[in-house]
Amino acid sequence: MSARTRTRDRPSTTTARWSRRAVGVLAFAALFEVLGRAGLVDAGFLPPTSVILLRAGELLFDPAFRAHAATSMLAWAIGLGVAALIAVPLGLLFGSVRLIDAATRAIVEFLRPIPSVALIPLVALVIGTGLQLRITLVIYASLWPILYNTMYGLRGVDPVAKESLRSYGFRAPAVLWWVSLPSAAPFIMTGFRLATGVALILTVSTEIVAGRGEGIGVFIFFAGIAVPARMDDILAGVVWVGLFGVVVNALLVAAERRLFAWQHARLGAPSGATVAVGAGR
Repeated sequence: MSARTRTRDRPSTTTARWSRRAVGVLAFAALFEVLGRAGLVDAGFLPPTSVILLRAGELLFDPAFRAHAATSMLAWAIGLGVAALIAVPLGLLFGSVRLIDAATRAIVEFLRPIPSVALIPLVALVIGTGLQLRITLVIYASLWPILYNTMYGLRGVDPVAKESLRSYGFRAPAVLWWVSLPSAAPFIMTGFRLATGVALILTVSTEIVAGRGEGIGVFIFFAGIAVPARMDDILAGVVWVGLFGVVVNALLVAAERRLFAWQHARLGAPSGATVAVGAGR
């Protein structure tokens, strides 16, 4: 198939893909609407979809909820940014210098499986329970997808390209900058995209467990302990968290498609399908 044919077919394929997703979302929403309206599920535990969406719309104009959301997004953004600034250089170092990788492998493999939520008591005891608690745990959780994808990307660099540059007298830093880093960039981007979801999960879950201060998780926590519990508030908060995650992921996939179209064309894979490792937390 020619490049022109693939370009012509892409819009219809994209439209079909988004249409299927929309149908799935609408069917899911309709199912919960029917369950709630028919009385098959207690509306106190699972309100109909229309009630949840109406409450989500009301929260958008609630200054208190917007303050909660702003606090959560601040912790998410700072933690994710700091994690990227730490993980990318470490991944380049570990992936380029085998001696350092071998020396630190045991420590990395020991720390990586530790659930970030399990560290809440320790981190709270050391640095307190404010914004710094969320940021610290987001950094820890977001570090691993970026680190491992950076290292994985470096392993796939074409050795012929590196040797060609070395044959012209370029030293290791220049080879890393001109060959290894551009080749690993799509994997780094994929790791960052995965880390955005991990960071969002950790931000909200830490706020729920801590149960103090501001944040969407704190809003959900107090809605849950109210008497009676405000399930419409809980699920409306969850809707906004989910929508934020979907929008951020869509923007990053679009950026990945635009920046690294050559990578997807070379692999013959759809955009956003770059292999990812180390995403589970």
